[in-house]
Amino acid sequence: MSPLHIKQGSTSHSAYNLRPTFSDMQEKHTIAVLVENEPGVLARVIGLFSGRGYNIESLTVAEVDHTGHLSRITIVTTGTPQVIEQIKAQLGRIVSVRDVHDLTVEGRSIERELAMLKVEGTGEKRVEALRIGEIFRANVVDSTLNSFVFEITGAPEKIDAFAELMRPLGLVEIARTGVAALSRGEMPGRD
Repeated sequence: MSPLHIKQGSTSHSAYNLRPTFSDMQEKHTIAVLVENEPGVLARVIGLFSGRGYNIESLTVAEVDHTGHLSRITIVTTGTPQVIEQIKAQLGRIVSVRDVHDLTVEGRSIERELAMLKVEGTGEKRVEALRIGEIFRANVVDSTLNSFVFEITGAPEKIDAFAELMRPLGLVEIARTGVAALSRGEMPGRD
């Protein structure tokens, strides 16, 4: 009997899919988690990430329903598709978690972030910082003879670009809120 010579990967002539079903590609996902607003919930959610070695790139938490005592946690994380699915499944198993949505895969979403940047400089650098701030629609919320504090809102990429332009002009400090995100249009599964 002659040996089979099967090439790696599936073809229209093979009944077997020989391609791996997993991916090593890292993806960034924004996950919205609706939780009961009670002590220890945030620690359990964060513990899930730290206990398994998952990274959190951004985290925002705020109460969104005072009468129902519900808070919304928005997490931006990176991982393979399998890791992301595992994170969502494990988040759903936490007792205080009411709902988990992966805004990255559920359709279009809007992401915004607030940042404050302190820029020190005089002369031409000061004028250039103000000019760039105007282009990016950043507000000056504090000013001294030697520095400005800009407030800027927008997509994280916009804030990254603004910060990069401010570095050579004297950026000395930056504070960011983290991503707040909502899905656009109708929520999946709602009538």
